[in-house]
Amino acid sequence: MQQQPTLKTDTADPALTQFLVRAGLATDGEAASWHPLTGGVSSDIWRVDLPGRTLCVKRALAQLKVAAEWKAPTSRNAYEWAWIEFASQQEPHAVPRPLAHDPAAGLFAMEFLDPAAHPVWKAQLLDGHVDIDTAAAVGALLGRLHNASAYDQQLESEFATTSNFHALRLDPYLLATAERHPALAQPIREMVHSLTAARIALVHGDVSPKNILVGPRGPVFLDAECAWFGDPAFDLAFCLNHLMLKCIARPDQRFSLLASFARLSEAYFDLARWEPRSGENGLEGRSARLLPMLFLARVDGKSPVEYLTGAAQKDLVRRVAIPLIERPVTHLHEIGRQLQLALDRQFHGR
Repeated sequence: MQQQPTLKTDTADPALTQFLVRAGLATDGEAASWHPLTGGVSSDIWRVDLPGRTLCVKRALAQLKVAAEWKAPTSRNAYEWAWIEFASQQEPHAVPRPLAHDPAAGLFAMEFLDPAAHPVWKAQLLDGHVDIDTAAAVGALLGRLHNASAYDQQLESEFATTSNFHALRLDPYLLATAERHPALAQPIREMVHSLTAARIALVHGDVSPKNILVGPRGPVFLDAECAWFGDPAFDLAFCLNHLMLKCIARPDQRFSLLASFARLSEAYFDLARWEPRSGENGLEGRSARLLPMLFLARVDGKSPVEYLTGAAQKDLVRRVAIPLIERPVTHLHEIGRQLQLALDRQFHGR
């Protein structure tokens, strides 16, 4: 029997350390210190300190770390790795440098980025530090990545991951919300059908401020395990949704957050050259139909956003989202305007 490589380590799982040695990222017998990282619900992530260097290791979970039952195939780890490789070829500074991958074990290693130089965008926003230029840079990066992948048949074949996307996004966000709101079930289910059928560009699937680092060379995207070749409108709406949610968490920053909403949108559309923007079925129209559904999903789906805890905050989301689902608009700025009006009424009685 071949002896397994070992490290002097403080992790209880030998498979993790064996992966590093097999990948040539550590040597047999070398000391390694593993530190669990927090912030995600779908994977175990570690910072690994080795002599003179640090890296990051990620492993997908079969049962996500949420209160509701939410299972997803661990094969998504391989698709996340493939998305990182694609993005690193297009925009080398937009993702951590990929280092090694073990698809059988559901593990990959990537560059560890120093938090002091790469703060998390979510933390900045919730702390009240709203930089509109950061939002514009996020929109531009997303537009460039979508543009680079649009109608690429090889990527379409490589990321035929509709079942993963259904388990990680369509079911817990949209279909769970439809069950909670039967009167809205028809338009929400129609949206799910439209998304399932789309084959337009490579979608990240989780473009959220918690997965975006504000780096010295621009935004850095993390956590692409929902990667799917489908409708790019999903990524745009998903990211804009988080700016809307933070308007409710930080109403004192709502004007800057709504300005960020507008700047991100315009920077994105400036680079979205693969299809028309306007029209009910254009890129903006699809984004505008989806956005209020995602907004509602973060209070009534399987993964409620953790920083909206008060009943009044959740009711405000519903008061904005439900009419926009019942009577969709075709322009994103109209959604921002409706949110601003609702916030003004809530906090100033206007």
